[in-house]
Amino acid sequence: MSPDGRLLLTAIHDVGPRAETQVERLRERLAVHVPPGKTAMLVVPDHWGEAPLRAGTPFAARLRGWAEAGSEMFVHGWFHKDGSVHRGLAERFKATHMTASEGEFLGLDEAEAYRRMTEGRALIEDITGRPVAGFIAPAWLYGPGARAAMARAGFALAEDHWRVWRPGAEARPLATGPVITWASRSRARIASSLLAARALPPVLRLKPVARIAVHPGDTGVDALLASIDRTLARMTRSHRPGRYAELSARGNRRGA
Repeated sequence: MSPDGRLLLTAIHDVGPRAETQVERLRERLAVHVPPGKTAMLVVPDHWGEAPLRAGTPFAARLRGWAEAGSEMFVHGWFHKDGSVHRGLAERFKATHMTASEGEFLGLDEAEAYRRMTEGRALIEDITGRPVAGFIAPAWLYGPGARAAMARAGFALAEDHWRVWRPGAEARPLATGPVITWASRSRARIASSLLAARALPPVLRLKPVARIAVHPGDTGVDALLASIDRTLARMTRSHRPGRYAELSARGNRRGA
């Protein structure tokens, strides 16, 4: 444990039947450094409309087992696919350059965002038998409709690439600082994420909260897996592996 209570949050993104084998490999990899029950899981109810999560299936049983072992479950969109038409320059840039058409909640209006959020929560809670920890948009991209819908839905937590907050109280973040993550879809992105993974730990070493996020695609690149191992080894020397729920507890003590 870090002497001053600095907290390390780890998360596996894009959890669903489509990536079952890769998710299991990531859980095993992270467990060398972080207790499995302290690794959050971001669950996609129907990845790209091709891999629906259904109660009563072997994967649903596995998901429930992971939740029973302590893993916090977040609703991570519904399709993880962006089907919106973006008219603003900033939105088009985010949709095309910051993600491979996966910013599902960037262009949704409040009504549709709310429907997908609440149906995703109901499905995941029915399968796991536990309340979800919060909502995290695919690619960490939120439009105005998504932000309004999150607050209306009453999720406890949300996060983007730079912070964690309570929906409806974004002006008072519970944690700040860039998340350490990796990208596997091109050589350029692999190289840039490897560079960032080397540069960020010294920057985050004294931060109260640090975050690490991994994706199923990371398992297909040996250099990324080695980088994940090195980064976890470095960060667990300065930060104690913990759970997102601890941020809510801290916020309550501060009166946030």
